[in-house]
Amino acid sequence: MNTHFQADTLPFITDLKNNNDRNWFQENKKRYDLAREDFLSFVAEWIKGIASFDESVADQKANEIVFRIYRDVRFSNDKRPYKDHFGAYLAPGGRKSVYPGYYFHLSPGNQSFMGGGLWMPPANHLKAVRQEIDYNFQEFLHIVQGTSFTNCFGQELAGEKLKTSPKGYDATNPALDYLKYKSWVATHSLQDQQLLQPDLLANCLKIAEALKPLKDFLMHPMLEISGGTERD
Repeated sequence: MNTHFQADTLPFITDLKNNNDRNWFQENKKRYDLAREDFLSFVAEWIKGIASFDESVADQKANEIVFRIYRDVRFSNDKRPYKDHFGAYLAPGGRKSVYPGYYFHLSPGNQSFMGGGLWMPPANHLKAVRQEIDYNFQEFLHIVQGTSFTNCFGQELAGEKLKTSPKGYDATNPALDYLKYKSWVATHSLQDQQLLQPDLLANCLKIAEALKPLKDFLMHPMLEISGGTERD
């Protein structure tokens, strides 16, 4: 049972950051394979643990929710061929799902984190979620201002926001600050040393439990919307 990461995994990602080219990667392919296998092994246990209290993700597999290391550089000025982190997104439908879920980000230099929520949903889902927050604002506040949530994620949600009121909402709406969000995301930072400790998995499951009420709230209006599309 892989409850934390092996000592060689973070140094590999650090080296990849500093040598982000195909020749180096091919020369270090065995190191990459070992690091990826370590990440997949942890993610498999992470899925199993979260599924124990969130059945909606029980059918997901590690290799279906872990993102590829290869970057799509076709339309980017940044031509580095590889990502400088490992990531996994756990939600119904796998890593390309538009639905809210749980995210794990592995990056050395104390840049790792776990969190989740809803990131940049399609327009119809965005509209439905804003309406849900507007109609059930006290329930939403009870979640994001609750002790278990703020102790884990702080007082503010992450995510890009509109500078003005979204269409259809008055500037005096008490929920306006939350209605301006384009994404509703919460994150909890993980230090490098924590990633090597045997209690990492247990701590990540506590983070997921604290996130679940927000994830469920955001999911509810989206389940009533059909025709969702996958992410690229």
